[in-house]
Amino acid sequence: MTENLFAELRRWVLEEILILFPELPAEVCAKIEVTPTRDAAHGDMATNAALVAAKPAGKNPRDIAAALSQALTPRTGIAKAEPAGPGFVNITLDAEFLLRQIPVMLTAGEAYGQGADKAEKINVEYVSANPTGPLHVGHCRGAVVGDALANLIAKAGYHVTKEYYINDAGAQVLALGRVVYFRYLQALGLPAKAEAYAGSVAGGMQYGGAYLEPVGEAFAAEYGGKFIDAPEADWLATARQFGVAKMLELIREDLAALRVYFDIFSSEDALVQAGGVARGLAILENAGLIYQGVLEPPKGKTPEDWEPREQTLFRATAFGDDVDRPVQKSDGSNTYFANDIAYHADKMARGFTQMIDVWGADHGGYVKRMQAAVKALAGNTSANLDVVLCQIVRVMKDGAPVRMSKRAGTFVELRDLIDEVGPDAVRFIMLMRKSDAQMEFDLNAAVAQTRDNPVFYVQYAHARARSVLRAAGEVSGLADADVSSLQAPEELALIRKLIAWPRIVETAAQAREPHRVAFFLYELAGDFHALWNAGRDDAALRFLQAERPVETKARVALVSATAIVIRSGLAVLGVQPVEEMR
Repeated sequence: MTENLFAELRRWVLEEILILFPELPAEVCAKIEVTPTRDAAHGDMATNAALVAAKPAGKNPRDIAAALSQALTPRTGIAKAEPAGPGFVNITLDAEFLLRQIPVMLTAGEAYGQGADKAEKINVEYVSANPTGPLHVGHCRGAVVGDALANLIAKAGYHVTKEYYINDAGAQVLALGRVVYFRYLQALGLPAKAEAYAGSVAGGMQYGGAYLEPVGEAFAAEYGGKFIDAPEADWLATARQFGVAKMLELIREDLAALRVYFDIFSSEDALVQAGGVARGLAILENAGLIYQGVLEPPKGKTPEDWEPREQTLFRATAFGDDVDRPVQKSDGSNTYFANDIAYHADKMARGFTQMIDVWGADHGGYVKRMQAAVKALAGNTSANLDVVLCQIVRVMKDGAPVRMSKRAGTFVELRDLIDEVGPDAVRFIMLMRKSDAQMEFDLNAAVAQTRDNPVFYVQYAHARARSVLRAAGEVSGLADADVSSLQAPEELALIRKLIAWPRIVETAAQAREPHRVAFFLYELAGDFHALWNAGRDDAALRFLQAERPVETKARVALVSATAIVIRSGLAVLGVQPVEEMR
């Protein structure tokens, strides 16, 4: 018996539709889906096969739906197939067929829902915050979405690499080096020199948070008075590297508190120093996609300081972008875009043809140009870049926004949020909205022990299931249990939800939407709690009944399967299951 019933039913539908229309093109068959019905009264599954086949077959979709329904009905496991609407077919599975999925789940364990191994390598890059300070709530959402997405894609069977791109080249890290020097002078007990230096650096002191005080102290401990009166050229590179290293330590600690770990940390500075930008631009130049030109002024109003200047441009419009994009400025220096082209060319050179970048929504205007660059770099290969955007998060408490950080003073730090509600609540709640939708993170709801707190609701379902299994004691042979007694509507509803898990994994991975897993777990918890509550009202539905050992074993098997699927889903989200609620 297959794990993914939706995939199995789709195979049946394809077999029957191709008997009816043997010449149906493969690209048409690829559009045929089997999905859950929106209303249980309409059956368990529905297929669009008749609608998809109608035009190429030259037939009325309702007539095809009627013929397909008739062909599917004799299949073992299908209780009923009937045409619906403009050309859908609704399929109702018989109870015995549903019940046979319980031993499948129990045998697979937490591997239930795991997709078949795929050779394809996928690189998921996320967080990638400038190494200039601690992570804040905005970084947190990208970290959670990226990490859960990487887990989800791995669950679907792909080979996934989690990557953090260190933006350690450019003006922002030079500014960090200058602040490290400022804190260094303070640490040496030279406040007057520190203030005089700060006053002499125009625009270079924006990273002045208290979190950099210990960095200055460490720099002073390392180098003593060596750089007190030295010119900037003697110490800036050292201070920059020292500051970046310390900030990365801080960032790694913040991420570890959130249970986010990476396979690779890639350095922008190392890539630039190794000639990566030149290599990346050479690929485009050899393809005739780099030229010297003058861009039109920005749309809307022309800035007063705008003047036409010849620049080195990439033909981004040839690959779907709105305008061609500069890769070098008029002074010959590289743009940030040139560095990003080099980085994605480097990923492709490492064997990643499928790449996913998780960015903040403020980078939405950058998507087209980066996807255009990847298409250009790919040439005749199938390389592709997907970009997942994460909208801002507002942290709320007692109905008001929470703004202040303990150390930075201007934003809510990730570590503060974790300390307040714990990593499980942070991760789960961050995934209860689609990533490109703005969200409010309510600290009160995140610690409440109610249905309004989704992580509590799901963990409570798992804890309840585990309490039943502990009370049942050692029950052997659950995968071979006679489960035919599981006929109550609440039991069948729970089983129908459980069998959807492999499809959720597959479709959520394809859509790059890990929030679907959080929604699924919340609904699954609701079905389990409903069955639990039904047992309070009807003794016949209670899980453990000493006088009915066969029925008890069947229900223990169902409870065990439920716990397995909850744990499998929580593992994707990076949330720990709870054995008991205190």
